[in-house]
Amino acid sequence: MPRVVGVHGIGKQLLGEGTLLKEWQPAMADGLRRAGVGDAVSELDLAMAFYGDLFRPAGQYLAVGDPRFTAADVDEGFEQELLLAWWRAAAETDPGVVPPGADTLVATPRSVQAALRALSGSRFFAGLALRSMVFDLKQVHRYLLDAELRTQARTRVIDAIGEDTRVVVAHSLGSVVAYEALCALPGHRVRALVTLGSPLGIPNLIFHRLEPRPVELGRAAQGVWPGGQGLVWTNIADEGDVVALVKELRPAFGEGLRSARVHNGSHAHDATIYLTDELCGRAIAEGLA
Repeated sequence: MPRVVGVHGIGKQLLGEGTLLKEWQPAMADGLRRAGVGDAVSELDLAMAFYGDLFRPAGQYLAVGDPRFTAADVDEGFEQELLLAWWRAAAETDPGVVPPGADTLVATPRSVQAALRALSGSRFFAGLALRSMVFDLKQVHRYLLDAELRTQARTRVIDAIGEDTRVVVAHSLGSVVAYEALCALPGHRVRALVTLGSPLGIPNLIFHRLEPRPVELGRAAQGVWPGGQGLVWTNIADEGDVVALVKELRPAFGEGLRSARVHNGSHAHDATIYLTDELCGRAIAEGLA
């Protein structure tokens, strides 16, 4: 079984294990070299826990790609609230994004259109078609809402983790899937969990919907630790990563978690850019040591 398991993020429904491994493998090796542990590259036995196909629309003749979503397809409640949270976060870090005003902070069809228009001009979402942005929103929502799909995605990760697996590296929505999978796998031997651009700490929308549910401690809530005392969890986020709305996860999961900031340039949420960073390489190497 692999020593390292990767768990991809949102928007990968049209790819596959082999395609993602071609991106992750060299990027992860570069991160190890940046960390000064190039010798660990030879131990980089990497497998990809792929679940993207669970979100891929069923094929039919004359249909191509994702559904042609518009602003009208953004559902009330979770999807509108997450979209507005992305808008606020993008405006805080990107001077090119006009911040939402008081009249657009409330989730309405008008505010949805304004948010999508503002985000389409941001560095973070530049080049991403509107329908793809809406599809990403729906992927996060569907994972949390569809119990069968959620179980299937977690099972993909659980099945990829074996007795020899020492490191799990998870990106974006994949960090939620990986966290829940590790919590559902008592006695696993994973030494290092590395989360990249993770939305795990977003209150109400993500954190309070996790399985297992966070434990209520007075007015606060504490997330369940996803392993034994020997597990080292490193969470890495770029300051401009809109998906990782809450960069600091220690208040939610405990002081045992290590929090790190990196600089990914204009590709704040890109998995391969995260993987090439020295801090990511160091966290992986520690798990393999």
